[in-house]
Amino acid sequence: MPSTLDCDVLVIGGGIHGVGVAQAAAAAGYQVALLEQNDLASGTSSRSSKLIHGGLRYLETAEFSLVRESLRERELLLRLAPNLVKRQKFFIPIYQDTTRGPWQIRAGLSLYALLAGMGEYNRFSSVARSKWQDLDGLRTNGLRQVFQYWDAQTDDALLTRAVMDSAQGLGATLLCPARFEFGEINRHGCDVSYSTNGAISRCKTATVVNAAGPWASRITHQFNPAVPNLVVENVQGAHLELPGDIEQGCYYVEAPRDRRAVFVMPWKGRRTLLGTTEHPYGGDPGSVETLPEEVSYLLEVYSRYFPDRPTDVLDRWAGLRVLPATRKSAFRRSRETQLPLDSESKPRVVSIFGGKLTGYRATALRVMDLLKKTLPSAKARADTSELPLTVPE
Repeated sequence: MPSTLDCDVLVIGGGIHGVGVAQAAAAAGYQVALLEQNDLASGTSSRSSKLIHGGLRYLETAEFSLVRESLRERELLLRLAPNLVKRQKFFIPIYQDTTRGPWQIRAGLSLYALLAGMGEYNRFSSVARSKWQDLDGLRTNGLRQVFQYWDAQTDDALLTRAVMDSAQGLGATLLCPARFEFGEINRHGCDVSYSTNGAISRCKTATVVNAAGPWASRITHQFNPAVPNLVVENVQGAHLELPGDIEQGCYYVEAPRDRRAVFVMPWKGRRTLLGTTEHPYGGDPGSVETLPEEVSYLLEVYSRYFPDRPTDVLDRWAGLRVLPATRKSAFRRSRETQLPLDSESKPRVVSIFGGKLTGYRATALRVMDLLKKTLPSAKARADTSELPLTVPE
């Protein structure tokens, strides 16, 4: 590994947004390096709900542009990564005590289909009462109606590695493990110090992208002069893996305790994946663990809707979402990605706060549009909307 490495774009963080920026920058013809302190997808990007979706519930908070973009990216990923992103049926059961009645769900699904373009897999339907007994043991007592629509699932860690493989195929350099230590911003760019196995190396780069996820706020304090930070909160989301396969698709159910949406999903063809929760987290992002109360909460939801299925917890894990710090519940906060810059006219450091797995590619393109104010002209090598993504060997 070289003691110095000069590049146009230095990315901090090997999660889905970091590798997405590395791919976009390399495709645009720039010299790119990515620093990852542990391993690719070692944080939130391997601990998500594994969904590639438009975000049906974001319609309630009127985030229509986010939903439309996510639906567009969903279709693109289904085409580019057919072995990694699979179309999946989703079911929404409506009970007598469900907060949202059939007409509200029908209206939301109609808008969802309209934003998606009304294609074959963008339509929804009502499941006939005679078919309810086929829905993986779903409780039918008090059930009024079941809607079915389409979204998609992925293996988030494999997808992250596939995007990094694509970036490396375009000439990007991966430095892992490598920890960002300090950045000195000057009129030419940024002088960066990073450590590998205790040894300090340096890099001169025109621009830096802080894609460190739940570590992003901490990274902003490691520059001189200081770069903009946002008032955000790390919110923990737990998932459980239970025995038995869910055969018909994914279920979008309402938690009885607080009326949040919880997903019950098939996972790896032999387990049931259950998630997620929302719990403010103020500790070290590398030390997040599933809490006992989160396990109880999720099992309460699962037992309510699938009373005859086993509830032995085979595995549990939690990831962190970076959300705006407001008094609203985490469930109601905006999922729009924020991209603060050190300079509007000549940005040298861009930070990524928030963002969704589904929209990583669109976020990366927005980052590159901002950096083009600073970067020299370059000849594009590829278009990320046409680059196939394959399962890493």
